[in-house]
Formats: sequence, C-alpha cells, structure tokens
Amino acid sequence: MALEAQEVLYCGVCTMPPEYCEFSGTQNKCKEWLQKHHEDVYIRIYGAAEGIEAVTEKVAQVTVEGEGGRSDRTFVKDKSAKLEAKLERENQKKQSSRVLVKRVERTKRKCVTIVHGLEVFDVDLKKAAKLFANRFACGSSVAKNNQNQDEIVVQGDFSDDLRELILSKWPQVPEDNIDLVEETKKKKGGN
Repeated sequence: MALEAQEVLYCGVCTMPPEYCEFSGTQNKCKEWLQKHHEDVYIRIYGAAEGIEAVTEKVAQVTVEGEGGRSDRTFVKDKSAKLEAKLERENQKKQSSRVLVKRVERTKRKCVTIVHGLEVFDVDLKKAAKLFANRFACGSSVAKNNQNQDEIVVQGDFSDDLRELILSKWPQVPEDNIDLVEETKKKKGGN
C-alpha cells in the first residue's frame, strides 16, 4: 500500500498554512494574498466575501468585556496592529541603513578593509568574516569599533571585491545601500 504525498499550501506573506495565518499578526495581508492567489481556499476558510463583511460588522457591534475593561477582540486587533507596525518599522530601518565598506591605510603600503552595517540585514558576521578570509586568502575577523559596534576587518585592499561579493552572496542587501569610503592618513608636512 503506497502513500501519496500531500501538497501543503503555505501563505506567501507569513509562510504558515492559511489556516494559521490569524496567529501570525499579519492576518489582513494574508487574507488579501490568499484571496488574490487561491480564491477557492479563501472561500473555504473565510466564506464568501459578503458573509465576511456582514459578520465583521456584527462582531464590531458586540462587545465582550474582558479583564481590565478591554474587549478581547480589540486586544487582538491592537496586538496584530502593533506587530504589523513593528515589522514595517524593521523593514524601513533595513531600507534606510547603510553598509559601509571602508579602506583604511595602516602604514605606507599596508591597509585594511572594514565592513560595517551587515548585521542589520540579518547577516551572521562571523560566517561572513570566514567567507571573506577564504575567498581573498587573507586574515579577517569580527571586531568592535569605537562605538562598541561589531564590524568585519579584512586585511588588504578588497573594497571593490567585497562590494561585489556582498551583492552576490546576500541579495537582501540593496546595491544602493553600500557605500565605499577611502580613508587615508594625512601626511606630515615639513614646511
């Protein structure tokens, strides 16, 4: 007796099965996605569109007093709205943050390349440092800077190569958010 594999539908917004979207905190976006891409499943789970609006209006009229004088429905709406707002803020923070690839001179012919800001895009800095060290055959480590923030220090001038590697390895980092900076020591004037 052979068993058949079942296909499970996953939501394109919260990556859960549609039956569990209400627990993700992004239920409204999940409903829109499900209605747009799988209308038959949407009708099976949430019913016809007219029925939902009618039920929603009636639920809004009925208030169930919970502890503290707030209705449970209002509490759930507030919680999901807060979660959606938090996700939106994180997304905006990612889009506005910068990845700084800085070339710093150490001595006359020696320099290091410092990469700062990758952690905002959910990049594991230790794995990235190891990848840089293996790819460029040099020393690379995670160190704290003066502001006590983690940054990757790569021995050698690899700023252009690092930019290309970051773009190819981590597509969640937008190309416009990578800044290349060159920092040189000021020469001592003997005048």
